[in-house]
Amino acid sequence: MRHTTSNPTSSTGERRVVANVVRGCIGNLVEWYDWFVYAAFSVFFAASFFPQSSTTAQLLSTALVFAVGFLMRPIGGYILGRYADRYGRKNALTLSVLMMAAGSLIIAATPSFEAIGMLAPALLVMARLIQGLSVGGEFASSATYLSEVATPGRRGFYSSFQYVSIILGQLAALGVQIILLQLLTIDQMEAWGWRIPFVIGAIAAVTVMLFRRGMDESDQYKEEAARIAAEKASGTKPSAKRGTLRLLLQYPKQLAMVFGLAIGGTVAFYTYTTYLQKYMINTSGIAPETVAWINFAALFIYMLLQPVAGLISDRIGRRKVMLFFGVGSTVLTVPILTVLGNTTNAFVAFGLMMTGLVIVTAYSALSAIVKAELFPTKVRALGVGLPHAITAALFSGTAEPLALALKQAGHESAFFYYVVGCSALTLVAALFMSKGKGGTTLDPATENQARDGREEDRDNRELERV
Repeated sequence: MRHTTSNPTSSTGERRVVANVVRGCIGNLVEWYDWFVYAAFSVFFAASFFPQSSTTAQLLSTALVFAVGFLMRPIGGYILGRYADRYGRKNALTLSVLMMAAGSLIIAATPSFEAIGMLAPALLVMARLIQGLSVGGEFASSATYLSEVATPGRRGFYSSFQYVSIILGQLAALGVQIILLQLLTIDQMEAWGWRIPFVIGAIAAVTVMLFRRGMDESDQYKEEAARIAAEKASGTKPSAKRGTLRLLLQYPKQLAMVFGLAIGGTVAFYTYTTYLQKYMINTSGIAPETVAWINFAALFIYMLLQPVAGLISDRIGRRKVMLFFGVGSTVLTVPILTVLGNTTNAFVAFGLMMTGLVIVTAYSALSAIVKAELFPTKVRALGVGLPHAITAALFSGTAEPLALALKQAGHESAFFYYVVGCSALTLVAALFMSKGKGGTTLDPATENQARDGREEDRDNRELERV
């Protein structure tokens, strides 16, 4: 079959790539804004949804609801990953942002615990379940889409913008928080101000849903769909259906690799980008307004580092960059968090947070591409989404409530070693990565080779390199 993608080295082809990356990232930005708004404003709305008790207990309750959203991510990764493989990346991305809008609207409109009792936390849980489904599918679909539309030889660079948009979404949440803290008192924030960011998120998500309807589908997906349509038209017995669990299980080593790469990276990511805000307030004793500025500045620099690390991976290979994360996170996590917990100096806190984020950059910038390169088009979204979402649900989603529970039990430092253990597993996975500059399943020639009946031999060679 002749490959129909326009010449990626031409100015027209490059502009097309950039336009598609922008379309994919804007929706990703809004969706992750909605996801992170919950974490950013939980310190203000915890008392609205849960009975009065200690501040740590209320934060633990909201953190557990945050974890509940993570538990839905594997289901979202399966449903929307399968949907993306069978009906297109564009359709899956549009559906996921609609679900996120619904979740944000429910949270914004839910009355307090004092007004409706246990129905308030029940509605909060329901909203997070919907958002968990959405995020589980969004990661798979956006990682696959950005990897497929990117220019060959620059896939590390372009796919790194997935985390640029994720971080920009978090920065937007923090930016709204900073503005509201300047305009409202703490009492106003806790009474009604925390609802504003959820309303903003719901409106933005609906807007992006309409915008995503104009996205281009990736050429690789269209070729795969055309191949299957031609098989049906000719009466040829079709090969295994796209996006099925049965097909996915034919790639056990790739699944194990996704798990290994994701466990340390996702736990470290949520530790430094989400939990650290509460850690600096509750443990370090730094004022919430100061912590908001520390987070904003550190995350902004972290965002700018993503394409740099992606570009480096295109030059020296994914494995070397991932090894930098594995070694750095395993060795430095305990010292960073220990010193941070014993300082009230904002500049020291910023430097420590930034050190951790530089290390995490080596994972997050490559998160999409290293997983997408492991699977062929017909099962790529499901292959990326399901194992990543399961790992996120079991480990990174429970990281914050685990840290808060250990703090309440008087063993907060034990959490540091949990992060170290997860990072060590990613280090082991990185050691088994291919020493080349990237995978091969995103290349048209490899896809055509599989269609010619040599898929099994190709898979065996790839597994040996893994």
